[in-house]
Amino acid sequence: MDNVTMIGKDAVSAKLAQCFVTIGRNRYNFMQAINFEAKFEKTKTEIPILGKTGAGNKSTGWKGTGSATFHYNTSIFRQMMIDFKNTGEDVYFEIQVTNEDKTSAAGRQTMVFIDCNIDGGILAKFDADGEYLDEDMDFTFEDFNMPEAFKILSGML
Repeated sequence: MDNVTMIGKDAVSAKLAQCFVTIGRNRYNFMQAINFEAKFEKTKTEIPILGKTGAGNKSTGWKGTGSATFHYNTSIFRQMMIDFKNTGEDVYFEIQVTNEDKTSAAGRQTMVFIDCNIDGGILAKFDADGEYLDEDMDFTFEDFNMPEAFKILSGML
């Protein structure tokens, strides 16, 4: 059997993406984003099994977490922290990420993260020795969907 390999052009460029953040009725083009990552983690329970020396594992749920780094040139997340401090009202929002490299046969994938909630954030910063300012944000999400999926590449099946 021949060893079929991926064609180099089918790798998806790390820089060719779009990110939108919807807070209330406002949809922001989150072009300040430098990087973004959302993770799905299953929660499992160890199951004792009579007659086996090892335990089994049963999935019982999941947890969604994420992180982003972006240029320090927007106040929308700081305003969310101020509003929470002043009112105690928490804000949940949506993040949509689309990866599309037109040179790749993989096509386009879009993921939507629902009921996102920031863990905290930077209120102010400077760096007299730096070139530009950026900031990190960690968040959780409660739901997600994939309205667009990458195509199956030639040779995968």
